[in-house]
Amino acid sequence: MARLLTTIVLLLAGAFANAAEGLDFNQWGLLAIQEGGRRKPIDTFAKETLLRLSGKATYKSGNRTWTANDFLLSNLLETHDWKKEPLILVGYRPLVETLGLDSTRKRFSPEELAGTTQLLTLAQKAHDLEKESKEVSRDLKEAESVVNRMDLFSKVATGSLFTIVPPAEGNKWLMPTDLGDSYPNAASVNAHLSALASAYVGGDNFNFNLHSSQLRQSLRQLNATLYPTEAKLKLEYFYNHISPFDWAMLLYAIALVGLWMASVTPSLVLARFGGLGCAIGGLLFHAGGIALRCIIAGRPPVTNMFESVVWVSFGVMAFGFAFFFRYRTVTYLLAALPVSFLCLVLLRQLPVAMPENIDPLVPVLRSNFWLTIHVLTITLSYAAFALAMGFGHIVLYRFIKNPRAAAANVTLHFWLYRVLQLGVLLLATGTILGGVWANYSWGRFWGWDPKETWALIALLCYIFVLHGRIVGWWDQFGLAVSSVVCFCAVMMTWYGVNFVLGKGLHSYGFGIGGEQYVATFVVLDLAYVAMACWRRHKSRNRDDSRGSAASQPILEI
Repeated sequence: MARLLTTIVLLLAGAFANAAEGLDFNQWGLLAIQEGGRRKPIDTFAKETLLRLSGKATYKSGNRTWTANDFLLSNLLETHDWKKEPLILVGYRPLVETLGLDSTRKRFSPEELAGTTQLLTLAQKAHDLEKESKEVSRDLKEAESVVNRMDLFSKVATGSLFTIVPPAEGNKWLMPTDLGDSYPNAASVNAHLSALASAYVGGDNFNFNLHSSQLRQSLRQLNATLYPTEAKLKLEYFYNHISPFDWAMLLYAIALVGLWMASVTPSLVLARFGGLGCAIGGLLFHAGGIALRCIIAGRPPVTNMFESVVWVSFGVMAFGFAFFFRYRTVTYLLAALPVSFLCLVLLRQLPVAMPENIDPLVPVLRSNFWLTIHVLTITLSYAAFALAMGFGHIVLYRFIKNPRAAAANVTLHFWLYRVLQLGVLLLATGTILGGVWANYSWGRFWGWDPKETWALIALLCYIFVLHGRIVGWWDQFGLAVSSVVCFCAVMMTWYGVNFVLGKGLHSYGFGIGGEQYVATFVVLDLAYVAMACWRRHKSRNRDDSRGSAASQPILEI
């Protein structure tokens, strides 16, 4: 009976290919599904699926824009020929050229990719090398990712991931086609599925939402203990659609403009208070988004790169406000705002490399105590160093503008020194706690794992900077330069080990992509430092030519 109903629905679907446009997917999105080791709203599953396939949250075909839920239902009911749509992302251009595809595009249809036999060969080679624990080239990794996207598309199209039925016994959820006539409540579930599908293909918004809601009630009755509560489903749906980090990003941008205008023209009191208000509002949205993820996941949000960047960018703003209230200087916020803003922009630019998924914890991370103490401390040190890096840019800008006035501003350098001290304290503490956690999880305190090694390198870099300033190896300008240059060591620890080296026991944070953004940032940063050094050198030469007898440090940067 279940298969007969499914067949009838599929026949109905073919006659109404475009009728579903404009439907409200609220009630449909609240249906629960088990996927990736987690029970979540189907709204979340649809969003994650479309992002993994195409790198975008919506898909435009002709005059129609498909939302994630619309795309999922259309695939399940075969109302559109998705095999011919340029949907699947192939973002690595050398791979596109290797496969002989159109190099002006980065998305291709499943049919196009299925015709490239070389793609499967490359993916198989990557798989074999991984089994042998050998190094895998970027081309092979990207080929494997594309094949995984094709496999995901196939599973979505066949409905094998449509596991919305909680089992009467056990934990493995079922597809609707697995329901037998003897299964409790099977007739009600199948009836609502059939009516829901008919309403979708017919564009009947009222009945579509009605039967989506009734289907959810029927499924909950199958196993009320296993099915997520209505409150939990609505909370995650709310998180998906409020986009708290997008709001935070927008408010940070407005705050930066307002505070910058107020710093240039102090008489603009409204711009100052407006900027502060927007910065506080952005911080509240930022904190609210993190809190929602914590409640939904039941853990701290620091187990993948997306969550790490969100947490670090929040830490930058939190530290910025803490120092702002302590020293009453808006310079801290002017340093923090662009850093946090760019972090959130980067997340939106790289949804495939840094997916927003809320995934279950891998076994080594299931000790929430150590996860909270070690990982949060380490990432907060990144936040402190990122704030110092932003502050260093401001100090260097003042040296570029007026070297002598900047060198005479002792208070400004003291403020920068305080942030660096905080970062060193947090990184040293986090590294030691990481050793304790490693002993607890892996049976050894220190093993020269790449992540451990680069964390130690970053710590030594900043300790060298602070001690060098105390003993007079460099002056205030050298401190500013070091705060910017040493952040490269943090970038290598934070991003490079996971996305470039891809080796070590911290494999739960590995990924690919984003190299062009990081490389561009590093190159522009070093160019900025070089410009400041040149301007500083030119100013000192001019002072020397006038007979200035300023004292020289032992080593200048």
